[in-house]
Amino acid sequence: MGELSQSGIKPILNQDVIDLDKSVFHSWSIQESAQPVVIAGGLGSIMWDFEGKEYIDFSSQLVNTNIGHQHPKVIDALKAQAETLVTVAPATANYTRGLAAQRILSHAPDKFTKVFFTNAGADANENAIRMARQFTGRDKVLSAYRSYHGNTGTAIAATGDFRRMPNEYSRGHVHFFNPYLYRTEFDANTEEEECQRALSHLKRTIECEGSHTIAAIILETIPGTAGLLIPPKGYLQGVRELATKYGIQLIFDEVMMGFGRTGRWFAFEHFDVVPDLVTFAKGVNSGYVPVGGVLVNSDIVEYFKHHMFMGGLTYSGHPLAMATIVAAIDAMEEEGIIGHADRVGNQVLGPMLLKLKEQHSVIGEIRGLGMFWALELVEDAESREPLCDSKMAKLKTSLIEKGLLSFIVNNRLHVVPPLVIRADEIERGVAIIEECLTLID
Repeated sequence: MGELSQSGIKPILNQDVIDLDKSVFHSWSIQESAQPVVIAGGLGSIMWDFEGKEYIDFSSQLVNTNIGHQHPKVIDALKAQAETLVTVAPATANYTRGLAAQRILSHAPDKFTKVFFTNAGADANENAIRMARQFTGRDKVLSAYRSYHGNTGTAIAATGDFRRMPNEYSRGHVHFFNPYLYRTEFDANTEEEECQRALSHLKRTIECEGSHTIAAIILETIPGTAGLLIPPKGYLQGVRELATKYGIQLIFDEVMMGFGRTGRWFAFEHFDVVPDLVTFAKGVNSGYVPVGGVLVNSDIVEYFKHHMFMGGLTYSGHPLAMATIVAAIDAMEEEGIIGHADRVGNQVLGPMLLKLKEQHSVIGEIRGLGMFWALELVEDAESREPLCDSKMAKLKTSLIEKGLLSFIVNNRLHVVPPLVIRADEIERGVAIIEECLTLID
C-alpha cells in the first residue's frame, strides 16, 4: 500500500488491485498471461485507474455500456429500487418488471407481445431456442460458423467459432456459412453474388438436414465478435422467406447490437425484416446490472397459454435489473441517444475511420453502422493475410499505453464506444488509433 493520506487512510494503488486480482479466475484467458487493465471509475465515455490515468472507452467494455458509465438517471433508479424491494421471486407480479417489459415492447414490432427475462445474453439465446423447440416440436438448430451466441450449454453449441469445440455437448446443432464478401466462401465478386450464393447454400443445408427436423435458425442480425459483418442487401429477407416456407422459427440475436448500437432501437430495422424471436441483453440497461431477455411473438405466446413452458430462472425479472432497464430506456428517449448514435456514428466516427484506410495499408477493410465499427487488419492488402498475433498484441498494448480501451478480436480492431460519446472524444480516440497503426504499418 502507499503512504498514508491526510485522512489517515492508505490510498489504493494500481498494484494493490493487481495483487488482489491474482485470486480471480478470468474468462477466455490463459491465466498466467492475463494482464488486466486496472479500472477505478468512469463517467460517460471516460474511465480512469487509481493513479489518475484516464482512458477513452472505445470498447463500451464488452459492447454494453450504450448510455455511458454512471448515468445519473440509472444510478438513481437503482438506489430507489434497492430502498423499495431488492429481490422477489419471478412467479410474482412486480410493478417494475411490468414497466420494463412495456418499455421494451414499445420499441418492438407489434407481433411481439411478451418479454421473458433472463440473466444475460447467453441464457436469452438458450431460452429462445428452447421456446422454438417446444413450439415446433422439432429439434435441430441452424446457426452460422461466424457467430457468437454465449457460453451456456446450448448457446455455445450454437456459436460458430472455435470456442464451441471443447463444449459441444448440446445436441442438434448444424452450422452454415453466412455472407462475408471480403473473405468469401462462395467465390463471389459482388455483394449480390455473395448474397444469392449464401442463400442457396443455406437452402441446401435446410434440404439436406430435413426441413421437418429444424426448429430454428439463429443469427446475429449483424455478427459482432465474428467481425461486424454487415449482411448484404436482401440476405436477411431471403433467410426470412426460407424460414417461413419451411415452418422454421427465425431468431435474431440482438444481444450486442440492440438498443441503439447501430443507430436504431433494433438492428433488424435497417433490413426491413422481422424475426419470430429476438434476444437482447447488454445495451438494454448498459450492463449496469446483469440482465437479458427474449421478445416473444403472439403465436408462441398463444401456444404457451395452454402448454407449460419448460424453462425458468431464479432471477428472471430481478427488480434491480428491471429498474435499470426502465431508467436506461427513458434516458435514451429523453436525451435522444439513439439519434445521436446514428448521427455522430455515421457522420463523424465512420468517416474518420474510413479516412484511416487511405493512410494505412495495414487496414484491409472497414465495416460499420452507427457506433458499431470494425477495422480488419492485414499483413498485405493483396493477399489479405490476417495481421499476425504479435502485431495485434503490440497494437493492443500501445493503445492502452496511450489511453484508449479497445475491443480486439483476432485481426480486428472493433471501434464500439458508448453511444453518448462526444465528437471531440471520438477525434482524440481516432488520433490514438492512427498513431498506434503507424507503429505497426
